[in-house]
Amino acid sequence: MTLKRALLIIFLILLLDQALKIWIKTHFYYGETYHITSWFKLMFVENEGMAFGMSWGGSKGKLFLTFFRIFAVGALFYWLIQIIKKGNDLLALAVTFILGGAIGNLIDSIFYGKFFTQSTHQVARFVKDGSGYGDWFQGKVVDMFYFPLFKIKLPDWFPYMGGEYFTFFNAIFNLADSFITIGVLIIILFNKRIFKKS
Repeated sequence: MTLKRALLIIFLILLLDQALKIWIKTHFYYGETYHITSWFKLMFVENEGMAFGMSWGGSKGKLFLTFFRIFAVGALFYWLIQIIKKGNDLLALAVTFILGGAIGNLIDSIFYGKFFTQSTHQVARFVKDGSGYGDWFQGKVVDMFYFPLFKIKLPDWFPYMGGEYFTFFNAIFNLADSFITIGVLIIILFNKRIFKKS
């Protein structure tokens, strides 16, 4: 893999990711769901940028998280260049996927608060003057893929959740998250090939 090819892959990931997010954001109101099948839905939600919609530390925590992501993207890009120089194509592909996904979610965090109106009870609009729902680095990440494959009632003796309904798979995620996951899975599944001794 060459750096030029890696940058092209990152660009394509960003193009697909942002096109889908902007379409969802400007056509769905928050929480709106479109049923594709009984187990595959498009559901528009937003989160502060952490896994499973978690938040931490309010606006300062969000600012810290965004700057940490910028640092992580820089470190990943530096690592990618070193990997390409060593000719480790499979690892380069995995890191390229992770980098593309990370930048995709970072764009939401940096820009979306400034350039989109609120989505609660309405469809968001793009605003050129920066009068969006938040400030720079305070944007929320757009998620939409929801795969509730099945729902079961847990037995009463089950620890902590006994008697409650459990939905598998309950996470809502986006295209950027998918590429990050694919990159990580490549590293895990092919780690012996990727990290073999010279």
